Amino acid sequence: MTQQILIAVLILGVIGAFFAVLLYFVAQKFKVVEDPMIDEVAEVLPGANCGGCGKAGCRAFAEACVAQGNLEGLRCAPGGDAVAAKIATLLGCAVEQGEPQVAVVRCHPANCGENRRSNYDGLRSCAFANTVYTGENGCPFGCLGCGDCVAACQFDAIHMGPDGVPVVDEEKCTACGACAKACPRRVIELRNKGNKGRRVYVSCINKEKGAVAMKTCANACIGCGKCAKVCPFEAITVTDNVAYIDYTKCKACRKCVTECPKHAIIDVNFPAPAKKPEAPQTIETPAPKPVEVPAAQANS
Repeated sequence: MTQQILIAVLILGVIGAFFAVLLYFVAQKFKVVEDPMIDEVAEVLPGANCGGCGKAGCRAFAEACVAQGNLEGLRCAPGGDAVAAKIATLLGCAVEQGEPQVAVVRCHPANCGENRRSNYDGLRSCAFANTVYTGENGCPFGCLGCGDCVAACQFDAIHMGPDGVPVVDEEKCTACGACAKACPRRVIELRNKGNKGRRVYVSCINKEKGAVAMKTCANACIGCGKCAKVCPFEAITVTDNVAYIDYTKCKACRKCVTECPKHAIIDVNFPAPAKKPEAPQTIETPAPKPVEVPAAQANS
């Protein structure tokens, strides 16, 4: 009996040793040697894992940086230029200062309550509503107002406004692009913040013809092209009945803002126009009435 137990233990020991050696050679064959620089770069990143860089997360972004050896085509939106400078120092490469950006909601509805044609009572998801619903005011391009962008933002930088359209807090926005990706109608766009945060953009993406677009929103762009004609920098183009301002060309002269007949162009963070001084009021003093002299006194 004891001999049988010893034989069983010996057999199990040999089998265990065989698989241990096998696993050792398999591990050596398929082992992945990771550059320790990846950990250093990952520690510099904010750790938001927002996906704004186009990678699966901060770790994947760090791996891409180290594998490439520079930051060309790679940018951490939440970290901005400060994080880019630290990564460049670790990698020993130069980095170009990027223009700060912010999310912009290109939908500025007017009279939505008056133009409301239906009431959506389905699943509160823009992605779902976009497949079965046009919109409360009938605009097939406008914001659906279900808040997918709010749920996607990890920085508490976007909230639904009183008119049912999201409002971006530019102080908190990191331009990660999560809200823009979450919007099924591409209402949200990343644009340069501009000098002193001042920027001009067309707050409409409705591609319907002017008469049709005006039925759903009084602020809809009608594609008249007046803004493009007055722009001295050729920054405005009209395509598919809607105007678009190229923020890389726009100098924020705001000629287009005053020219737009439908108030579809928005200017942000500009100082209020100075009030013209009121002309001093002149008080007219009545001319003295001639004194009538009696005829008797006049003949004497």
